Amino acid sequence: MILNDTIVALASASGAGAIAVIRVSGPNAINMVANVFNSIKGKDLTKQKSHTLHLGYIVDNEKIIDQVLVSLFKGTNSYTGEPTVEISCHGSTYIQQQILQLLLRNGCRMATAGEFTMRSFLNGKMDLSQAEAVADLIASDNEASHQIAMQQMRGGFSNEIAKLREELLNFASLIELELDFSEEDVEFADRTAFRTLVNRIQFVLKRLIDSFAVGNVIKNGIPVAIVGEPNVGKSTLLNALLNEERAIVSDIAGTTRDTIEDELVINGIGFRFIDTAGIRETTDVVEHIGIQKTFEKIEQAQVVMYLFESLKFKEQGDAYVVEIEKIKNKYPQKPLVVVVNKIDLLSEAEITEIAKKLGNLNSVLQTISAKNKFGIDALKNQLLEFVNTGALRNNETIVTNTRHYDSLIKALEEIQKVQYALDANVPADLMAIDIRQALYYFGEITGEVTNDELLGNIFANFCIGK
Repeated sequence: MILNDTIVALASASGAGAIAVIRVSGPNAINMVANVFNSIKGKDLTKQKSHTLHLGYIVDNEKIIDQVLVSLFKGTNSYTGEPTVEISCHGSTYIQQQILQLLLRNGCRMATAGEFTMRSFLNGKMDLSQAEAVADLIASDNEASHQIAMQQMRGGFSNEIAKLREELLNFASLIELELDFSEEDVEFADRTAFRTLVNRIQFVLKRLIDSFAVGNVIKNGIPVAIVGEPNVGKSTLLNALLNEERAIVSDIAGTTRDTIEDELVINGIGFRFIDTAGIRETTDVVEHIGIQKTFEKIEQAQVVMYLFESLKFKEQGDAYVVEIEKIKNKYPQKPLVVVVNKIDLLSEAEITEIAKKLGNLNSVLQTISAKNKFGIDALKNQLLEFVNTGALRNNETIVTNTRHYDSLIKALEEIQKVQYALDANVPADLMAIDIRQALYYFGEITGEVTNDELLGNIFANFCIGK
């Protein structure tokens, strides 16, 4: 990728709108825009101060394309760390294309995916983990994922890693110095203080690694499978959770032949609900395929809601308990919520009896009436309890990026080797190898250690214009 030329791209969403923003960045950005811009006050764009706005026209020779507002960022005082111009024009797709083509004819090049943010990283405006947080921020679709992305983009995660790396680097320098005086058998690095640092680094790394379990579900949403026999109200429950008629509801058993999925944000956490085909013995080929998909979705889900119809449970409770035990035994690691529907048809005594039968199954019981939307809020609150949001509430660093997670695990492995070396009084030269490797993995996270392939993979996932 050429990084010393001038690039251009649409920075706002594609398609027609009230306003569109075209971003130009590079050493000749201001001159190239000045060549096609006529200020209404006759100003020379190249002589104006940074961080100023200028009203005028984009012209192609004598043809006026649009009246625009130009934002000027000179020197390194821009998002990319290089001269940048942003053109706010009317949102017609025709106008957008005319301005883009005009700038391309005047020497600009179309930016590749994420190239503006890559230049920001390469010009030292942000580190690599902050650059990746930009993409997460754009993709955030709930309060929790937005909060995590904002914290990371502001440097919360990278500051924590940089501090650990700096302290480890100081000790590494002393260890390396010992190698230069190996014949004199001297120790410059205080082993007691070093052991304390290694223990603290391990503690922080383990906390960050553990946070990935929460961060991953917050970023990607929590899949919840709604399963049970046909005609017990699974589709009605989905509609009640979403507060809209998303799934077809019918008294005919086996209506849902394929899975239906939709998302809901509960208190800032995204949940993806999956309405599945009813589980039963069937000779219908299409319904059988739907039931197979039900078990596939249970495999993929992080939470399983097993739904029963209250009157059937009252009559066949023991048989249903056996069915619940089968699901619990088949998926022991998945939280199981047993939901008894149409609870309005039972008396208080009958509800208490059901609770007794389900009490020893190590699962959560919720009673609802999906049709009347009774108990739906309590069910939502129960789902929230499966997500440990304590770290999020306390504004702690939460890891959401798989690449960071992988580097943290590798760094922890190397630090554990250093711990073993300290305990076993291993020579400094052997210990230094593990310390260097741990520093390498720390550097991978913040971008102090990079290669073209890594950068290409990261920024390829960005949108063009960012």
